[in-house]
Amino acid sequence: MDDELFLNEQVRVVATFGDGLNPCRPLRFRRKSSREVTVTEIGLRHPSVQGKRMLHIFDVTDGMTDYRLEFDAERLTWHLTRESERSDV
Repeated sequence: MDDELFLNEQVRVVATFGDGLNPCRPLRFRRKSSREVTVTEIGLRHPSVQGKRMLHIFDVTDGMTDYRLEFDAERLTWHLTRESERSDV
């Protein structure tokens, strides 16, 4: 992600939960501005421990912009933490 914009925006996410290697897949999210973003590809996904909380971090794209979503497994909340325009488009 080049020229990243660092955010801490709570977002509403539609995700699927199942089993296997990738049990959670964010499909789309809605920002506070009511703008809805459809996820077309998931890049990296990794867990991260912050204190006693487990965060699941997803690098996703809608094809035009890259985003980082963080799912707080304790509070069951999603945050958009990074945004950047794709450099390969």
